Amino acid sequence: MTTDTTLALDVRPMAGTIGAEIHGVDLNQTPSDDLIQAIRDVWLAYGVIFFRNQPLEPGVFQAFAERLGEVVEYPFVKGLPDYPKIIEVLKLPHERHNFGGVWHTDTAYLSAPPMATLLIAREIPPKGGDTLFASGYAAYEALSPGLQATLSTLKAANCSAKAEVTKTREDRVADSATEKANQPLVGEHPVIRTHPETGRRSLYVNPAHTTHFVGWTEEESKPLLDFLFAHQVKPEFTCRFSWQPGSIALWDNRCVLHNPINDYHGHKRLLHRITLKGDVPH
Repeated sequence: MTTDTTLALDVRPMAGTIGAEIHGVDLNQTPSDDLIQAIRDVWLAYGVIFFRNQPLEPGVFQAFAERLGEVVEYPFVKGLPDYPKIIEVLKLPHERHNFGGVWHTDTAYLSAPPMATLLIAREIPPKGGDTLFASGYAAYEALSPGLQATLSTLKAANCSAKAEVTKTREDRVADSATEKANQPLVGEHPVIRTHPETGRRSLYVNPAHTTHFVGWTEEESKPLLDFLFAHQVKPEFTCRFSWQPGSIALWDNRCVLHNPINDYHGHKRLLHRITLKGDVPH
């Protein structure tokens, strides 16, 4: 759906296949329904969208998120005392691992992974700390017809306890774990996912959580998964975002991977994260 409001937005595409910045919007002023729809249209078109200079207090940030979908709690880390559905994405100067510092889609190990994730930057290191995003649409569309057909028959198992990602949660689980933090979760999802709103198909595996194809052993799965993991993050499928305090990112977890770069040791980085409820992948 395209509206007159969409056409009035200052939308600046960031790369060839994914990502756009939206300028000229003040999210501290309660957005109209038309503006929310326009923002949603751009988000569906580009996979991930960004706003600059939006110093939203937690309550305003959550209210904006609630206009886009149903806010849900993250399973492993406790939220803010007054806003339990907002978690801190934090790395302290003495820590070596950054939260979620590996290519992934959020919580793919759930039976109904989130529709979307929002981040707002609070404290940013003097340099570094960018986030990369990759298009599952572009990755799928670049595969050969034969491999597309083969993958469309497969499901993959996704586990919360895969070593690549658990180490990125260690510091936050150590100081703010929930009761679920030590309970491995596993979700089985189609390798090729059809987006419920756009109808487009995307490659839906990720290095952080995907362990094997259902009905295959891990040894049998590894060569093909390794190919797909490398393929889905080719530079031409990605964009890169440099944060500033007050920057906001909103990405579509159903067709976008992301990877926060861990290149700012010795500095603090703090963002606030909100997760929006999703559906069962098909």
